[in-house]
Amino acid sequence: MSYITGEIKVRYNETDQMGIVHHSNYLKFFELARIEWLEKLNMPYEEIERNNIILPVVRCELKFIKPLAFGDYFFIKVFCSKKPTSTIEFTYEIFNANHDKTTEGLTTLAFLDSLTRKPLKCPKIISELF
Repeated sequence: MSYITGEIKVRYNETDQMGIVHHSNYLKFFELARIEWLEKLNMPYEEIERNNIILPVVRCELKFIKPLAFGDYFFIKVFCSKKPTSTIEFTYEIFNANHDKTTEGLTTLAFLDSLTRKPLKCPKIISELF
């Protein structure tokens, strides 16, 4: 199961002195894609938090293939890599307007109780989505 965002335009403040997207912004792009996907699945992040669940990122990986620069358009393909357990793993592929892959990535998020901050098994409301 996967989701593809609409076109996104690189803003000037997302670039570095070399004119390319600063590496720190890719995690923001990944978050944008996964939150948008959850909304499309009728599970907005606000609903998850109303159920006393938080999802901190506990692992991330990035592989840069081709740079994105100010004004470039791109889109993100996000996958749920495997069945959620006490964590949920997402993989990402970013493509430019020419459909060239520019970036690959992965994030692992842990399910925690927002009150106790203790780990949880994947809640049924989320596991049913994947």
